[in-house]
Amino acid sequence: MKKIFPLVILLMLTTLHASAQVSVENRIDSVQILIGEQAHITLSVTMKEGQHAVFPQYGPNAFLTQGVEVLEAKDGDTVRLDNQMMRVARVYTITSFDDTLYYLPPMKVKVDDKEYQGKSLALKVITLDVDTLHPNQFFPPKDVQDNPFLWSDWSLSFWLSLLMLLLLLALFYCYLRLRDNKPIISRIRFVRKLLPHQRAMKEIEQIKAGRLSQSEDQKTYYTRLTDTLRTYLEERFGFNAMEMTSSEIIERLQQQDDPKAIDELRELLQTADLVKFAKFSVLTNENDRNLASVIDFIDSTKREDMPTIEKIEPALSETDKRTQRSRKLLIALISILGAAIVAILVYVIWQAYLLIG
Repeated sequence: MKKIFPLVILLMLTTLHASAQVSVENRIDSVQILIGEQAHITLSVTMKEGQHAVFPQYGPNAFLTQGVEVLEAKDGDTVRLDNQMMRVARVYTITSFDDTLYYLPPMKVKVDDKEYQGKSLALKVITLDVDTLHPNQFFPPKDVQDNPFLWSDWSLSFWLSLLMLLLLLALFYCYLRLRDNKPIISRIRFVRKLLPHQRAMKEIEQIKAGRLSQSEDQKTYYTRLTDTLRTYLEERFGFNAMEMTSSEIIERLQQQDDPKAIDELRELLQTADLVKFAKFSVLTNENDRNLASVIDFIDSTKREDMPTIEKIEPALSETDKRTQRSRKLLIALISILGAAIVAILVYVIWQAYLLIG
C-alpha cells in the first residue's frame, strides 16, 4: 500500500500538468454588425505537438445559437511554438438577420478525447433606421456601372482596324487594275500533220504533174526540187538545211550508211547549183534521173514512227507578255491582301468580344 500510493499521486500530477498545457481561446473580429453582414470567430487551441484536436462541426443551415447562422468553417493558421508546443486555429463565418443582442456560448474542442472550451462571446446585430415619414426620398438602386474606358485596351484594335481599312483600299485599287487589264487569251491548237516523207512525196507529185522536168525553165524545176529535199532533210534529221550550202548538207549527211545515195544527192545538188547560178543546161533524162534520186533517198531514210500531231502555240508580243505578268502579279497581290484583311478582322472581333464580354 505504501508503494501504490506514491504512484497514484505521481499519475495525478502528470495528468494535471498535461491538462494545464492545453488552452482554448476564441475571439470575434466584430462585436457589432448590420443585419445580413458577416463576422468571423477564430477558435484556436494551444497544445503539445503530437496531440490531436477535434473542432466543432456545423452542417448546412446550422446555428451557433438561435438566430446566429454558421455560414462557413475553414482551417486557420498552424503555428509552431517553443517547448514543443503548437497552436491550431479554425475560423467560423457567422451572420444574423434579427435585430438583437446575442449571447454566443463557449465553443468546445476535444483534445485527445478530452473536452475543453473557450469563453462566451457577444454579438450585437443592428438595423438601419428607415424614414417612413418621407418615402419620396428613397431612391432605387443604381444600375451596374460600366468599367471606365481605357485607351490601352483598345489601341491595338483601333490601329489594326485602320490598317485593315488601308488594305481594303489597296485591294479595291488592285481589283480595278485587274478589271481594266484584260486577259490575254492564247489558245493552243493541235493539228494533224503529214510525216516528212509524205509531205515531200506530195510535193514531188505536184512537180511531176506540172511536167517541170520537161520544161525549158530548168531553174524553177531544180529550185522546187531542192527546196523539197531541203525541207525533208530539215524535218527528218533536225538540222536547218534551208540555210546551208550544198557542201554543208553533204558533210552533215556523212553519217548516213548509204554512200551511194549521198553521192547521188551530191551530184543533184551540184547540178542544181549550176542550173540556178551558172545558167547550166541539163538534158531531160538527167532531170528525171535526179528526180528519181530524190525519191530513192526519201524512201531509204523515211521514218514511220514520227509524231503526226503538232502543237501550235500562238506567238505573244512583248506587250502581251507584260500584260500576262501584270495580271499574275495583281492576282497574287489580291490574294495576299484578302487573307491579311480576313485575319485582321477575325482578330479585332475576337478582341472586342473579350473586352465587351
